Formats: sequence, C-alpha cells, structure tokens
Amino acid sequence: MATPKKPQQPPPRKPVAVDSAFGNTDSGPATAPPRPAKKEKEKAAVAKAADVGDMSAAMPYNPTKAAEHGYENALAPQPGAVVQAPSREATGSTLSEKNRTEKYGEEAAAGVNATIGSLQRVRADAQDQPLTTNQGVKISDNQNSLKAGLRGPALLKDFILREKITHFDHERIPERVVHARGSGAHGYFECYEPLTDLTRASLFAEKGKITPVFLRFSTVAGERGSKDTARDVRGFAVKFYTDEGNWDLVGNNMPVFFIQDAMKFPDLVHAVKPEPHHAMPQAASAHDTYWDFVSLTPESTHMLMWQMSDRAIPRSFRMMQGFGVHTFRLVNERGQSVFVKFHWNPVLGTHSLVWDEAVKISGADPDFNRRDLWEAIEAGDYPEWELGIQTFTEEQADAFSFDVLDATKIVPEELVPVVPVGRLVLNRNPDNFFAETEQVAFCAAHVVPGIDFTNDPLLAGRIHSYIDTQITRLGGPNFHELPINAPLAPVQNNQRDGMHRQAIHRGKVAYEPNSLAGGCPFQAGTAGFVSFPEPVVQDEVRGKPEKFAEHYAQATLFYASQTDSEKKHIADAFRFELSKVTVPAIRQRIVSMLRNASEELAATVAQGLGMELPPAMPRAMPDPPKPEVTVSPALSLTARPGDGGIRTRKIAILVADGIDGPSVWTLADALQAAGAVVRLVGPRIGPFETSDGKWVDADASIENQPGVLFDGVAVPDGSEAIATLVSDGRAREFMQDQFRHCKTILALGGATALLEAAGIAADAQDQPGLLTADKADGGTVAEFIKELGRHRHFARETDPPAV
Repeated sequence: MATPKKPQQPPPRKPVAVDSAFGNTDSGPATAPPRPAKKEKEKAAVAKAADVGDMSAAMPYNPTKAAEHGYENALAPQPGAVVQAPSREATGSTLSEKNRTEKYGEEAAAGVNATIGSLQRVRADAQDQPLTTNQGVKISDNQNSLKAGLRGPALLKDFILREKITHFDHERIPERVVHARGSGAHGYFECYEPLTDLTRASLFAEKGKITPVFLRFSTVAGERGSKDTARDVRGFAVKFYTDEGNWDLVGNNMPVFFIQDAMKFPDLVHAVKPEPHHAMPQAASAHDTYWDFVSLTPESTHMLMWQMSDRAIPRSFRMMQGFGVHTFRLVNERGQSVFVKFHWNPVLGTHSLVWDEAVKISGADPDFNRRDLWEAIEAGDYPEWELGIQTFTEEQADAFSFDVLDATKIVPEELVPVVPVGRLVLNRNPDNFFAETEQVAFCAAHVVPGIDFTNDPLLAGRIHSYIDTQITRLGGPNFHELPINAPLAPVQNNQRDGMHRQAIHRGKVAYEPNSLAGGCPFQAGTAGFVSFPEPVVQDEVRGKPEKFAEHYAQATLFYASQTDSEKKHIADAFRFELSKVTVPAIRQRIVSMLRNASEELAATVAQGLGMELPPAMPRAMPDPPKPEVTVSPALSLTARPGDGGIRTRKIAILVADGIDGPSVWTLADALQAAGAVVRLVGPRIGPFETSDGKWVDADASIENQPGVLFDGVAVPDGSEAIATLVSDGRAREFMQDQFRHCKTILALGGATALLEAAGIAADAQDQPGLLTADKADGGTVAEFIKELGRHRHFARETDPPAV
C-alpha cells in the first residue's frame, strides 16, 4: 500500500495582508487580520474583519445538526447555536451606519404622523433574538417541515412552512421600465451661501444648511440583473429630504436627451430595449431597432455624440458628472423667476473606461460600479460632488440661437457660467438594498416651493410618467409612505385608504372644507407651493417651435470640443455599434446624419464600416442660425481631471514565491498612505514566501481579479517570482491589458522580463506611464504615484501588443 503523502504544513509564521485588503467585497486574504490596538477610523475595516473572523471561527460546525433527526428530537427541538458578537460592527450591514442625518438619525419624536421621519423607526436587528413567524410566534425548528412521521407526508397545517414559502414566492416586485439597474447611497447636501435672491427653496436659504439626501445611480436600458459597464446613459437621481418637502432632481450623467417631446419617449425606449422577437441584446444599443429609430430622429444627433463618447462607460459613479437635463425655474419670495440648469461636478474629476476594458470588466465583475461605490463609502472615502447652477432670464434665453426648452440642447458655459452653490457628500451605505435602493421612488413632479417647471415638452411628460409607473411598481398610491420615500416635512392631507396604507388617522373627517375637525388640515395659502404665474395666451396645437428644428450645431460643438483620443473613441464607438446593425440602409442613414455634424467623423465611421460616404441628410432647418460658441473645453472629460491624487484608485502589486518583500511593503505602504486601495495579487490567494524568508498574504488572484479591474500595477523584483509570472499566461494577459488600456505600469529590476513576455517591446518602455527602475526607492515610488494620478496615458494608445 502506498504511503500517503504528508499534508502540506502551514507556514510557521502568520502571513501579512495589506490593510485595504479587508475592505474588499469579492475576495480576501487567507488569514484573519492582526487585531489593532484600538479601532482607529482608518482601521475600521480591519477591526471588523477581525471581529467577524473571531465570531465565525467560534462556530467551526453546526452543533445542533445531529439533533435535527429522530423522533425524540422531533418532539423536543433544540435551540439554535448562538455566538456572542464581539462588537456591534461585526453583525452590521455597513461600517457607515454610524453616520447620521435627520433622515437616518434617531427614532422619530412622537407626532401625529409616525410614517414620516427618520429610518430609525423601521430598523430591525435580530441580535440575541430567536426566530419568529411574521405574527411574533417563536419558531422551534427552522430545519424541518411538519410531517406525519419522520418519513410521512408533509402536512397542510404547517402554517410556519406555508408562511415562509408564500412570502418567498412574493418577494419580487416589478422592475423599473428604465433605470432598472441601480445603486444608491445616503448622504447630505450643504449650501455654500444663501440664494434667497434667486429662490425661496429652504435648502438654499442659509450658509452651511444641511439637507439629507438619497442618491441613486443607474443604467437606463438594461434589466435589473444586467451589467454595470454597458455603453449607456447613467441615471443621477437625487432625493432631497428638505424641511418643506421632498425635492427629486431626477437627471442623468449627460445634460441632453435623445428626443424633444415626451410623446416620443415610449418609441425611444421600445427601440433601445431588447428586440421583442428574440429579446436580444440585453443592456445594449448596438442593434437594428435602436439605430433605425435614431436615424429617423435627427434631433438625437447631439445625444448620440455623448452616448458614443467615453461618458457612456464611466470608470466610477464617483467620477462622473450629473445634470438636471431640463431647464427649470427658480422663484424667490417676491415671485420673481429665472431659468436654471443644474450641474453636479465630481471632486475626483471625470474619468471613464475604454471600450475593450468595459467589455472585459463585464465578464470579470458585472457589479464593477456598484462594488466601487460601496467599497469607497465603507473605506471612509466619501464621494463628493459640487452643485453648480446656470441662471439666466427669459429675455436672455430668447436671444440664444437655440431654444432652452429643447432637451437636446445645452447652454454652453461660455454663454452662462456655472456657479457653485453647494456640495453633496455620500457617507452612508444602505442597510438593505431592496428596502432602500430598490423601493426608492423618484418623480420629476416632486418639487418644493422656490423650484418650478418650464414648458419643456419632455419634462411635461416626465411629470406624469414617474408617479404613474411607481403606482404600478410599488403596488398602489401609497408608495410615499415607504420609509425611504417618506419626507421629513409634516404630512397632513385627506388622502385615505389604498393598497399598503400605513397611517392610521384619527377622527371621522377626510374632506376639506370641514367643521367637524375644526377646519383641519387647512390649506397653507402663500406659505405653501405657489406656481409661477406664467402668462399663457396660445392656440392648442400639436407641433414644435421653429428653433427645435436645428439638430446639428451642438453635436458639432461637442465633437469639436473633444481631445484627439476622445474623438477617436467616439468614432470607434459608432463603428462598433453600427457594425452590429444588420440592415445596411440604417447605417447609411446614420452616416448621412453625421455628415451634418462632422465631416471628419462621418468619413472615419464610413471607412471603418467599409462603405462609401452617403449624401448628407436633408436638414429640417435649411438655413440654421450661427451658433454663439463653436468650441467649449468644458465638454471634454479632461477639463475636470480632479486634484491629481490617487485616493480610492485600485492598484495591484503582483506577487509570487520569491518576490522581493521589502519592495512589496515599500510600495504598499506608500500607495496606501496616498489613499490608494492596494491588492496583493498572486497566481492564487494566500501566503507566498518572499526572497528574504518572510511571508506576504495575497488577498486576490490573477484569476479572480484580472488586470482590467485595476487602475495600475507594480511588479517587484525577485527572480523566482518573475519566472513564475512569466510562465503564467494570465499574468502576461494582466500586463497586456494594463498596457493596452493606457494605465500606469511599474516594473522593478528583473520584472521587465514580464513586460517582454507580454509582448510589450523594450522601446515601449520610454512611453508615458510605463516605468522601470532597479528598486523601489523614494524617487521611483513618488514618480509611480504621480503617473497614477494622470489616470490614463492616451499618448501611447495603440493596438494590442503582439505576443
């Protein structure tokens, strides 16, 4: 008989992982973290990981499992095993739960309507509590259904099983028609200075005023389970819980839209959704019906430029702009009004993916943007945006060459500057995705005194559509009573009944005027919302204003304002999308449209599709007015690079047995000190012995964290380690993708052999963002951090390296 091999002995030391490894949500180190002396803020994730590890290790198996069997045990079921939680954080959903606002604060004070107020009133925590039914009956056995004998039939009278299964069968609600795929977070808005000369809206009433918010990001076309990185518009919806009611600024990460009138919205969505005969493609616009529709809707040309740009594949929700899209009104206490456009500008700057990268990320991590948002907030790197406004009078608007009521147009910043008025900070993850992110109901009709609508015909349809779809999706007209939707402002009216009504009203009166309730609740008069008295003397007609007929000038402006690399990416996107179209006539129409926006772009796209340039599409306005602005640098992503730092950037350090340990820790410590998220990535997760006989603990593997998931990579020296990585095709591909996607690469000493094995030629090492050095000294590390802060190095953009 063969002698069995001795099991591999664990290393005689405890491997060490980087601190930031314990804030990840997709994989982790092989060993628990060392327990810090105290729970410092920057060590919160490490402390939680240690507590969770201790708590989990205290239950190495289920000690009650054996008691699930046999007749005697069936008559006297055992209580479940319990482990005392080492800390409150160990059993929580999120480390950010201690951050408080009025909405997410303490239990609401006693009042006449307890369905409003903070979410504290509806939180549930089962720590140290037994299982019960929904009626509060304690459950003795949650492992077995009630049967006639151990091998007999299940009994219909098992009310515990029936309740559990029935609830499970009804746990899903209809998804949103659009914006189904979403991610959200809580936070607050802080006003910079009073805006009382412009608006009576209370959130802008005084310097430093704090208003709680909930923000939901989303894609538009995909279903609830689709990928994050599809080429698509991103929703940017903010619910302000103001002291005068909820205001929902429901916008996108692009300031314009495809259509001018809500009458066309069902057509647009039907066209971009999966084709009805085979339900393909999912979460993609690269198909016949979409391009057929927009090719016959030339007012879409401007929006197509934005959609085909890198803005449609953001690096992170935290690194994209948001816009209110429409022109709104601000109204002050004196009843005076100005037009306004809303802009959200990210403090981290505007950064995006490249298409090849986005495609690969969708396979490696379809939750890429959702995970990024969650992990940043958990780490205490709270996302922040600055709210800016453009304000202008109706007289100014009338003089523009375009119509500000046309949602396919922007107001260039050269015409009306964007003025910062406040900041938005997201500092708390939800406790429960369904109860908060999924059930939050935004509505373009939700405004507060001081903010009003204009006659934008697309906005008019949205005012109706949002509330209508929420009634269907959330089961009735009382969706405003769901905790996440309930306002902080007092709610009193005579609305009653309906599905899922929460409030229990006193008295017999549900009408106004009345005397049986002393006239209450009574109308507020001028203290309430007073619509701006815009004079209207018009005929009732179906049509569009003459200026709406100009479809191309701002598409030309957008393209002309991009850098060379951004222009290339726009052309590449059109080529890819149109190559998926199976009907040549549709491609012809799109390219004919593009000729009116940019001859250069149209020619490049036509060449990429192997087609002749068609004649330009006839214009709806043969003699368009001359635009005021022909180049606007603010329209380029490069206009907002951020501060050049690397906070929250995800950096890989490749490791294997024999890696140079001092270099690993020099890099890891410096990167983490600069705010980066460092991951030690090996051929597998777990411990690796360094060249000096110590150990590092890889919290990620090349398999579960490929190169597309990182903003940069460093490869330390170590002959044995480099030989291992060179022989690993996945490691070579990791480096190829980093190079292909123009990211910062550092190779130390013999690690240049990995570059060569990946097909990155020696002469390429002189290109921007590709660094080599003998060792990780201070100058080398500082240069690496500086280059990482540039995000991309498009100057070296090229075809994939040959292998």
